[in-house]
Amino acid sequence: MLGQNLDLIQQVAILEQILRENHALFDTMEKARNLGLSDYYIGAGCIAQTVWNHQLGRPPMNGISDVDFAYWDGDLSEEAESFVISRVEASLSPGIPLDVKNEARVHLWYRRHFGVDIAPYSSLGDALNTWPTTATCVGVRLEGDKLMVYAPYGLNDLFGMIVRANKTQITEDIYREKTRKWVSRWPELTVIPW
Repeated sequence: MLGQNLDLIQQVAILEQILRENHALFDTMEKARNLGLSDYYIGAGCIAQTVWNHQLGRPPMNGISDVDFAYWDGDLSEEAESFVISRVEASLSPGIPLDVKNEARVHLWYRRHFGVDIAPYSSLGDALNTWPTTATCVGVRLEGDKLMVYAPYGLNDLFGMIVRANKTQITEDIYREKTRKWVSRWPELTVIPW
């Protein structure tokens, strides 16, 4: 598979090439750098699914349901997050829904959504470290013309279309639901059992 088992510098260059081919997503990345936010990433499923589509010769946006936009702001008020959400949605408009979250606030609503409490994250990287799978635990942004990549578990699973649970926070039920949904769209994925 393209990009698998190469050194990280080569993998980042290949990832950038693939992301540039997804015009809707790359346009979103280009617009995001003008928001004035310094601590954010576009990531998770939209990045992995763009790579999977490329590996399979499918259209870049095939099966992608939203764009995750994670950012960090010490202001934990709902009003501050609502303001940023409105600004991001008005500025980016990728043609599909945006999922904008201040990762500093996630612990305030996590129980309502997932049924368990979590400790507050200490940083944006700390939050991304808990994303559900190693292949989707990837955030990107443009700084000038340079692609910045945050991938705490590397990029091999991403390029190899391997879905492996990141058991830092995800539950087995959530993992099974995600993999069931993804395999229905990308049956070529290799899913590592829980």
